[in-house]
Amino acid sequence: MRAILSRIPGGPETLTLEEVEEPTPGPGEVRLAVRAVGINYPDVLIIQDKYQVRPERPFSPGAEAAGIVDAVGPGVVSFRAGDRVLAMPGHGALAEKVLVPEQRCARLPDSMPFDEAAAFLMTYGTSHHGLADRGRLKAGETLLVLGAAGGVGLAAVEIGAALGARVVAAVSSEEKLALARSRGAAEGFIYPPGPFDAEGRKSLADAFKRACGPGGADVVYDPVGGDYAEPALRAIAWRGRYLVVGFPAGIPKLPLNLLLLKGCDVVGVFWGAFVEREPDRHAAALAELFRLYEAGRIRPEVSARFLLERASEAIEALASRRALGKIVVMVP
Repeated sequence: MRAILSRIPGGPETLTLEEVEEPTPGPGEVRLAVRAVGINYPDVLIIQDKYQVRPERPFSPGAEAAGIVDAVGPGVVSFRAGDRVLAMPGHGALAEKVLVPEQRCARLPDSMPFDEAAAFLMTYGTSHHGLADRGRLKAGETLLVLGAAGGVGLAAVEIGAALGARVVAAVSSEEKLALARSRGAAEGFIYPPGPFDAEGRKSLADAFKRACGPGGADVVYDPVGGDYAEPALRAIAWRGRYLVVGFPAGIPKLPLNLLLLKGCDVVGVFWGAFVEREPDRHAAALAELFRLYEAGRIRPEVSARFLLERASEAIEALASRRALGKIVVMVP
């Protein structure tokens, strides 16, 4: 079978397409014939040895996939050959077949195509966990979403609107703002590209404050980091919740005096650990997300599709932050 392999640390250009031996499922494992793979920011990091998980090389990137079960190992009870599933192997999905633990698979709704399924689990799972569990977002509150047209950002816009919040979308272009508004953002603005000096950070903080209104943002959802973090924190409401989701713009340093003055919380959102530590809660959240999908309240925005042999281009497109919504690699 064909697989994309990382043999040396580096960027997407270091990846190779090779023929490898088809894996055999062991106890508790499902073998998935991959049809689509969602590309996520961890894929950019893991091939550079900059992610918290470092698989032994050679390995295939690709943390989430959708496809058809074609074999199961001993002890598997929830799935059988022919089932349509989405799966979260963590890595290894950029291949024609991948082994996944049974508990990391979920049966797809009949209405969900493979490309949308591959773009669903990590973004909507992360954003639902962040907003509902960690952010305790309530109807009527103001939610500020940074990077609101990216994968997790757009999911946060949709879920925030579904939870009854007033969503403020912060994006980097008119096209991205239009997309965020079409998915439920009530307000929005375009921020300039960083990095920023002290005056630039102050100007950005003022823009965040104007967009959020005099009360500030009850919840800030930040999958961007970098120089955008402190200005967003300055726009938070009294007893607000600042959600730390990701750092494509760099890992920020926050002045702790702001936390004291705002009486606010800075909260980490680590969805992968949540899935492992709280499987029952994860299953309930996934069922709720499927209900929202089938009701038409949420739907992945797949803006680009690449074939497996062009997977490195897909990862490069995400790394350059050009993407709207999600990028998916198709495995026909």
